[in-house]
Amino acid sequence: MLTEQDVPELFAYRSTYREPADFDTFWKDTLAQARAEREASLELTEVATGLETVDVHDAVLPGFGGHPVRGWLRLPRHRGGPLPAVVQFHGYGSGRGAPVDDLLWASAGYAHLLVDARGQGGAWAGGGGTPDPVGSGPAYPGFLTRGVEDKETYVYRRVFTDAVRAVEALRGRTDLVDPARVGVVGPSQGGGIALAVAGLIPDLSAAHFQAPFLCDIRQATRLTDADPYAEIIGYLGARRDRVEQTFATLSYFDGLAFARRATAPAWFSAGLRDEVCPPVTTIAAYHAYAGPKQLRLWEFNGHDAGGPEDLAIALGAFAALLKTSSRPPVVPSPAPPVSP
Repeated sequence: MLTEQDVPELFAYRSTYREPADFDTFWKDTLAQARAEREASLELTEVATGLETVDVHDAVLPGFGGHPVRGWLRLPRHRGGPLPAVVQFHGYGSGRGAPVDDLLWASAGYAHLLVDARGQGGAWAGGGGTPDPVGSGPAYPGFLTRGVEDKETYVYRRVFTDAVRAVEALRGRTDLVDPARVGVVGPSQGGGIALAVAGLIPDLSAAHFQAPFLCDIRQATRLTDADPYAEIIGYLGARRDRVEQTFATLSYFDGLAFARRATAPAWFSAGLRDEVCPPVTTIAAYHAYAGPKQLRLWEFNGHDAGGPEDLAIALGAFAALLKTSSRPPVVPSPAPPVSP
């Protein structure tokens, strides 16, 4: 365990994170710039897979700077009209993977867009297809400190913008999806990206954040020296004079600020033995979240945050929210969540 506290004490944690005064202006200007550069669009090329119940399309959309961002759009083969949609973001270092990966959401009847994080995809899970043509200053090996000298150059400015544009592009395909029934999901880094999108797009219908990364970032670096947060520790170990400037940049990308602006009904989960994203950082994001919300803490799980059992719960919640024309409310948990 990363804490000696019991669950009620752990649940009582509140972060000391303070967002920058110009947080909203920064993101409003960033997204306005991206929208002015290219209109949202989703180009699709069907891929032969041999699957009998799911159609897979190579998807390309314009992200930050108009740069092409790739993903897979998976659709149930037998469909009678515009579908509810799920946009998924992947874990750190991964990519969109192979066409036949990640069939859960399409098999459950959703249009499922899995989006690359630019520059990643060389570490595991089949790789990605989206380069990042923007360079950066000196960085610790990995992605977390690329461009961290300034909020304008930080890599996650581009990644989060790509993610928002992906939702906008998918919503524009009204021949395939119902733009009023769109949710976002992701584990780890994907959960952090999904949380940013939920804070930047005001009218999403559902969200699932499984052990979300990039939440309560400074506290996370105090609690764990595991990767990827170890990259910040290593970077600042060599650049001792840049501590406050680095965290000033990171404050524009902390999930707690996005959570305060998000209103979609949301499901959070965390493993109490998670050494990658300390569970208290997910709890901090949960408390900050403005919309209806529920949280599950998995006592004997780590970074998988309940794994397929947690996904099955989210699948049921999404069905209630996205597969009806009028979404029912999700009632916030009235008491600290229970473990399995």
